This record gives sequence, C-alpha cells and structure tokens, in this order.
Amino acid sequence: MKLYDYLGAPNPRRVKIFAAEKDIALELINVDMRKREHKTAEFMAKNPSGKIPVLELDDGTCISESVSICRYLEAIQPEPNLLGTNAVEIGLIDMHHRQIEFELLSQVGVSWVNGPIVAKMGMVEPIAAAKERSDALVNAFYQRLDTELATRPFIAGERFTLADITAVVTIDFATALVGLKPDEAHSHIWAWHKQVSARPSIAAD
Repeated sequence: MKLYDYLGAPNPRRVKIFAAEKDIALELINVDMRKREHKTAEFMAKNPSGKIPVLELDDGTCISESVSICRYLEAIQPEPNLLGTNAVEIGLIDMHHRQIEFELLSQVGVSWVNGPIVAKMGMVEPIAAAKERSDALVNAFYQRLDTELATRPFIAGERFTLADITAVVTIDFATALVGLKPDEAHSHIWAWHKQVSARPSIAAD
C-alpha cells in the first residue's frame, strides 16, 4: 500500500502513527505541497479534493481522509484496537476524537492559514482577526483538556486510541509551526504528552 505523504503535515502523520501501532508497512510517496503537487491533475485523479493523505491500495483503489484511512486499516488489522471494542467504547472514543478534531485541530488550522508562514508562501491573504479568535479558542481548549486529563490517563479513557494520536499530532504541529504551544502550567497535558510521545510509533515518526 502507498501513502501519499508530506513530511511535517499533521494529517498524514496521524495515519503513519496509526499504521505503525498496527505494524502495517506503508510505502511513503512524498507529495511536495510547496510545489503544489497535490493540485496536479495526476494527483487530483486520486483525490479530487486535492489533499493529503491518500492511501492507494494494490488494486489502485484510493482512500482519502485521515480517519477514513484509519478505519480501513483497523478493519484489515483489528489488533491492537484503536477505535473501540464495544458500543460504549466506540461511542466514547469517537466523541472525544471528534471534539479534538472540531474544537482543537480545526482552530489550529485557522491559526496556521492566517499565520506568518502561510503568508510568506503567498497562498492566501491572512486575516488577523480570524487568527486572534482561533488562537484564543485553542488556548481555551488546552485549559479544558488539561482539566480533563487530570481525571484519566488518555484522551478517551484508560487506553491509547486514535483520539490520542490526533491530539498529540495536533499539539506538536501547533507547537512547532503555529506558535500555539500549551502553557507549561498545563501539567496534565504535558504528563500525557510525555507518556504518548515515548511510544515507538510516535517517537520514530
């Protein structure tokens, strides 16, 4: 299987971590986003949305969207389980994961698009007010997440799941490239972060 990837991009990174947890080997194909290779006709034939990651199966079938790819990988390699083993666990993991995506990752994305790095690329005209608002929402979510992690060891409960993968990838990206590092006072976030970052799937990525 081929994974169309771009080093440093958070979405393909979470697929790579998910696959590594399951010991699934993927052939990585670099798509240079700075050169707009993800918008070429050849790539758009694989994913009309023009986004990475894309998983290409041996028969040529292409699956895009990070979570959709992870669901496929979970189906072909059910263990170790990362999406839930019963109705309650599936619901809770999905709930926490969607909150991470919609309330943290999406806002980090807004801050990224309206930040100085993207502005230098000349791809979009930054909107300062949008960045100011999304920065505030990210920091408010960090405060909430720190409070929640005081009561459980992982994002969605008692074990490592896709919710943790998305959260750590988002926080690492926000810290390294968006200027939105969680405050050092958020001790529960940092204890969790240290724990999950030591996992071979994450440490090696």
